[in-house]
Amino acid sequence: MKANASTSLVDNYFGLLNGLSKENKLRLIAKLSNSIADEVVKNEDRIDKYFGAFISDKTAEEIIKEIRESRNFNRSMEAF
Repeated sequence: MKANASTSLVDNYFGLLNGLSKENKLRLIAKLSNSIADEVVKNEDRIDKYFGAFISDKTAEEIIKEIRESRNFNRSMEAF
């Protein structure tokens, strides 16, 4: 959405909501704030899924050692 369209939309909503009581405006502000906070939490949860994060009790050195020890090298050539 372009800046002008967004501004117009916000102005239209403000015009509709301007007649609300102070109490209702505060409730609306709280709900809007909570919806933004919920989005931030959801985005933080998603980040770990895309970067292969995992939890382990092993140190980085132990993991590296396991990887190196599990390597198998086969230097023989396959016949065609």
